[in-house]
Amino acid sequence: MPIVVDIDVMLAKRKMSVGELAERVGITPANLAVLKNGRAKAVRFSTLAALCEVLECQPGDLLRWETESATEPTMR
Repeated sequence: MPIVVDIDVMLAKRKMSVGELAERVGITPANLAVLKNGRAKAVRFSTLAALCEVLECQPGDLLRWETESATEPTMR
């Protein structure tokens, strides 16, 4: 998928656990894991805004676009 989720990067920078972030944002750890691992099909703006508020970041710090070829595993 060309949208890459970098929540792990921000969690590391803020020295915060997934559980703490989920609690502070008001979502379940399971739903946060789906988003964090790039398996989500959509994200609500309210959830994105809450993530940005808690992590003190911009949406672009959490989500980025890459070309399909950059995200596909190399076949050898």
